[in-house]
Amino acid sequence: MTVLITGAGLIGRETARQLRAQGMKVVLADWRGLDADTELAVRAEQVDVTDLDALSALVHRHGIEAVVHTAAVLTPGFAHDPLQGIRVNAMGAAHALELGRRFAMRRVVLAGSATVAYSAFGSLPATPIPEDFSIRVLGERPGSLYACTKLFMEHLALAYANQHGVDAVVLRFGAVLGPERGRATSVPGRMLETLLDAARSGRPASFDDTRLLWGGREEFVDVRDCARAVIAALEAPKPSQRIYSIASGEWHSFPEVVAIVRESFPSLPFEEIALPSTGISGFPFQRPAPTCIDSARDELGFIPRYGLAETVRNIAMSHREQHPHAGSR
Repeated sequence: MTVLITGAGLIGRETARQLRAQGMKVVLADWRGLDADTELAVRAEQVDVTDLDALSALVHRHGIEAVVHTAAVLTPGFAHDPLQGIRVNAMGAAHALELGRRFAMRRVVLAGSATVAYSAFGSLPATPIPEDFSIRVLGERPGSLYACTKLFMEHLALAYANQHGVDAVVLRFGAVLGPERGRATSVPGRMLETLLDAARSGRPASFDDTRLLWGGREEFVDVRDCARAVIAALEAPKPSQRIYSIASGEWHSFPEVVAIVRESFPSLPFEEIALPSTGISGFPFQRPAPTCIDSARDELGFIPRYGLAETVRNIAMSHREQHPHAGSR
């Protein structure tokens, strides 16, 4: 099977790496263009997901049979150009699904976000949060443009499946962490990078952007588990629910994250920080419970492999390779 992956970010690259390790043919497309990458060993294409004609030509050229759509503008990007964020996230998802319809793809897997539920945290019970959680249409509408586009993508995928027979699956990822190429752009990535930079410099971490902090506890997911979930979604025989939460099943306070980072960098300097009463990314409510991941296990056969401690150790190892003079054990 030849798989098109849109977006060469954390999830896109790791999914390409794991698919290639399984012998799959992969075409990795990104609007920025990609340098030759012997590590990934994939076909690289410079394609904008807002250009349906270019995507269709790519499908013809490579005989694409399935699509993994990860291309997106993240929350910080919306602050700079909200219209472009909407264009990429909304039309990019629509185009991935339209490819599924026009070319009768085996499956279209789309990278969603747990942020679609964050605005409902104030009224949800303190029990594991299912995919089909209750939300008030107005009072608990998505709390950011990014979350709006991700909720739109979910409904669009379900409509394409019901009305056009597209075999679509959306994976609702928790806060994703993994080794970054260059500076982190996501909120959780920037949070961890700030702590690792402090370990490298020997100066206490400075969190000028309070969106990187949270009160209560938050859950994270290793990018390697995200890729494993994508592959499980590509291969699952009958993913009838179509929307699945992908997380580690654990949740952590900010001080717990600091303690986990200190396991890899004991010399990490840290001064006590006044934590907000809000959740991560400035969402108004703290998380009431971790996410229920039973449906991903039952219908996709996905079980998370990496807890946060292992995730941080993996990122810390990569960080040391980039910054060999960082503090260490």
